[in-house]
Amino acid sequence: MKADAPLDLDTIRQRLAGTRGRKYWRCLEEVAETPAFEEFLHREFPAGASEWGDEFSRRGFLQLMAASFALAGFSACTKQPLEKIVPYVRQPPELTPGKPLYFATALTLGGFAQGVVATSHEGRPTKIEGNPDHPVSLGATKVFTQAAVLDLYDPDRAQTVLRAGQPSDWNTFVSAMHAILQDQQTKAGTGIRILTGSTTSPTLQSQLNAFLHQYSAAKWHQWEPLSRDNIRDGAWQAFGEIVETQYAFDKADVILALDADFLFTHPSSLRYARNFAQRRRVKDAAGAKMSRLYAVEPTPTITGSMADHRLPVSSAEVEAIARSLAQKLGLEVEAAATPHEEWVAAVARDLQAHPGTGIVIAGETQPAAVHVLAHLINAKLNNSGQTITYTVPAEPVPVNQLTSLQTLIKDLQSGGVDLLIMMEGNPVFDTPADLGFAEAVAKAKTVVRLGFEENETSRYCHWHIPAAHALESWSDVCAFDGTVTLIQPLIEPLFEGKTAHELIDALFQPPGRNSYDIVRAYWQAQKWPNFEKTWRTALNDGVVAGSASPAQQVKLTAKAPSKTAQASGKLEILFRPDPSIWDGRFVNNGWLQELPRPISKLTWDNAALVSPVLAQREKLENGDVVTLKFGGRTLRAPVWIMPGQAENSVTLHLGYGRERTGRVGAGTGFNAYALRTSQALWSGAGLEIKRTGEKYPLVDTQKHHSVEGRDIVRSGTIGEFTANARFLEAHKEPRPERDVTLYHPDEFKYDGYKWGMSIDLNVCIGCNACTIACQAENNIAVVGKTQVANGREMHWIRVDAYFQGSLDNPEVNNQPVPCMHCENAPCELVCPVGATVHDDEGLNVQVYNRCIGTRYCSNNCPYKVRRFNFLEFNAGMTPVQKMVKNPDVTVRSRGVMEKCTYCTQRINAARITAEIANRKIRDGEIITACQAACPVEAIVFGDLNDPESRVVKLKGQPLDYWMLGELNTRPRTSYLAKLRNPNPEMKS
Repeated sequence: MKADAPLDLDTIRQRLAGTRGRKYWRCLEEVAETPAFEEFLHREFPAGASEWGDEFSRRGFLQLMAASFALAGFSACTKQPLEKIVPYVRQPPELTPGKPLYFATALTLGGFAQGVVATSHEGRPTKIEGNPDHPVSLGATKVFTQAAVLDLYDPDRAQTVLRAGQPSDWNTFVSAMHAILQDQQTKAGTGIRILTGSTTSPTLQSQLNAFLHQYSAAKWHQWEPLSRDNIRDGAWQAFGEIVETQYAFDKADVILALDADFLFTHPSSLRYARNFAQRRRVKDAAGAKMSRLYAVEPTPTITGSMADHRLPVSSAEVEAIARSLAQKLGLEVEAAATPHEEWVAAVARDLQAHPGTGIVIAGETQPAAVHVLAHLINAKLNNSGQTITYTVPAEPVPVNQLTSLQTLIKDLQSGGVDLLIMMEGNPVFDTPADLGFAEAVAKAKTVVRLGFEENETSRYCHWHIPAAHALESWSDVCAFDGTVTLIQPLIEPLFEGKTAHELIDALFQPPGRNSYDIVRAYWQAQKWPNFEKTWRTALNDGVVAGSASPAQQVKLTAKAPSKTAQASGKLEILFRPDPSIWDGRFVNNGWLQELPRPISKLTWDNAALVSPVLAQREKLENGDVVTLKFGGRTLRAPVWIMPGQAENSVTLHLGYGRERTGRVGAGTGFNAYALRTSQALWSGAGLEIKRTGEKYPLVDTQKHHSVEGRDIVRSGTIGEFTANARFLEAHKEPRPERDVTLYHPDEFKYDGYKWGMSIDLNVCIGCNACTIACQAENNIAVVGKTQVANGREMHWIRVDAYFQGSLDNPEVNNQPVPCMHCENAPCELVCPVGATVHDDEGLNVQVYNRCIGTRYCSNNCPYKVRRFNFLEFNAGMTPVQKMVKNPDVTVRSRGVMEKCTYCTQRINAARITAEIANRKIRDGEIITACQAACPVEAIVFGDLNDPESRVVKLKGQPLDYWMLGELNTRPRTSYLAKLRNPNPEMKS
């Protein structure tokens, strides 16, 4: 896209303020109608997306087309090279070639379990789904979970034991450790330190306790860059003990989120999102009710996008709002000034009107004082015991991790550490910049790291042990509610990987037990009745029955905390986890790197998010490189103007700017950890920002696949709906009659199945789980930053973000857009070789072998959901990388059009099962990949010929509408319009 003149934000504000009715917009360039955006919009394949260039004669075109047709015919007769195949000599009795096996297990994030069911084809994991029997995942998955299978086959992961950077072996390492430990026995382990991240593994906890018992002076430290110290400290100050707060969003009428992204970043976010969605669904106008969500936050989040009322304020101002709310509810607190008293007063009255059915939740980014205030408010409103319960932490030893890290660094600096053992993590990269971990660890005599990859910390290690992937491991782990899952492997370690259990066990005499024996021995010691049956049941179900933490009776012992001094009028810096690469651990995952971030839609980079007001004040444009100065440190970063950002807050997402990583993550983004200090783990005042005059090419997909201003998202309020169930008719064109068409004069007849889909925009949170689940299921290629910049991303389902309202605090509407599978499909009429056709069950089928790449179908698609693979993205893959491919889906070569197939391979699998049983496919038996991953169950697929199917009932609701229905394409995918539940007291 060509460069434009600087955006005039004042003019953009005036245009938005002057709109009447509901006007949706996707980006600033669209509202400003810049020439570059208009060019990008009106050109189906953007400049640079054509291999031929702009100048191409009619004769040249005909010559090329003649050659294409000839090649299309000859290719079917080409003799393929001979390849030898080797059958099973002794086929395992449980294995049927071509039929996948499923195993219940778990993956972890931040130490907590995400229950999953992993699919294995002939002994190799290929796909991960949520475990419906797991109380936290409930059958859904996060983007990180879906992408975990790609990490398993990452060719850049650590593959052998290294000693001083040179290849060694496990036995040599064990011998070296025993020599050190023998010397430490006389000192009771005075010089031994162990550093782990957050862990909830009962077996590992038992092993570490046994080790610390034998070496009584040794110490175990914990550090997680996205620690939950503020939450723990708040609970300790409020109750005199550390407890976890469990929220029942399915019982809540009114919710206030104080900088809390509970729908995405919380360890129990999958469960919370499902419960939240239960109270947001609306079937009909009669007695329709919804919960109401208020969000107070400095930077747009997934939770904020779902709010009925969102208040953008600085992170420092959240405490003042919490104090004002507590005071208005009758609590004795030291007040703090806030300009939002009227807003807070309306929230207070709403919460008071719903005693026992409200929730006030504070996020991990807020200081302990805000958490104490939230506990006091919930108690005052009688929410405790109703929508809120308390449990014992799932973590065996919940400690203040920052304090633990500081103690370790002090010991390292003193030179008193003879042996430091680190389990995973990357503390050289992600610990606070002011603590100097790299300098301190260099003083340890022997440093050992168990790690999945060689990273920045590995440079300082004398020994590096390759870690096994969770899909290669035996272990155990607890979910946020305490439920235990036994982790079981689906494949033997590909690269000599070891688990933390095997590493700790190797420190005892004699070593040699594998992780299976270690984990099994621990649970045998728990005296399970009928152990063998219980063990197998737990492996089969993916949960240990009855292991959830029981509710605790707690008593408030704290008064309102003293007011924290705030630095008014200063710029503040915010540190947040990246929605795709988290804290940096997923930076080498191509699926996650290319996944457009929620709301901003940036890919392959992070940026300093700034508000439109700050951008205007500092004369900043998207991609301008600025110098950020904070706490005596400086960092250069590109900026991105973010609608809805608090005026004086600058957000940096963590995890990018890695100096030592694999080929995928190398050279991407900037390192926000360089400015993060122990005094400002989440936010801090006193940031200085200055333009450098340089530009950096940021790439986003928000401008891609535009439909030229036609409104394809529909939204309203619960009040409008209850007043008029057909209110949507005022916001959309009526559906044309069937015979008013230019497509097919006769309606297709379907004697068997007739597949269709419904997507509920009212509950979609825009988390992107559907997008990456589709990529994992359907072998969709990663194309890289340059290709995305040219509009060539290959995702079969995109999640559009539509803004509505003011520039500084707009509403956000999320809309997943797969292929519509139109009854009157515009793509089918223009294909010269019949590569896109209609089948007898209503699917718009793409025949790859016929496609010659004319791209006419994409030009004729009004929904812009067809993707053309310009380059051979699957070339050069190693044998290990190829193992991630789903064998039930073809791997496309260069030059064919791709699109959503409604997961036709899953339809066929269900068909085979039904035919064997001599029955029809049952409703709900086919679950598409996007539907399976969705935490809020926004996507429903089924048979439109079955009047009792769930999809038919959803399409019969008054909120159902067709995207661009006025074109009479009669799409099989329809939507339920989005409703909000605003407080009548508050201004729109």
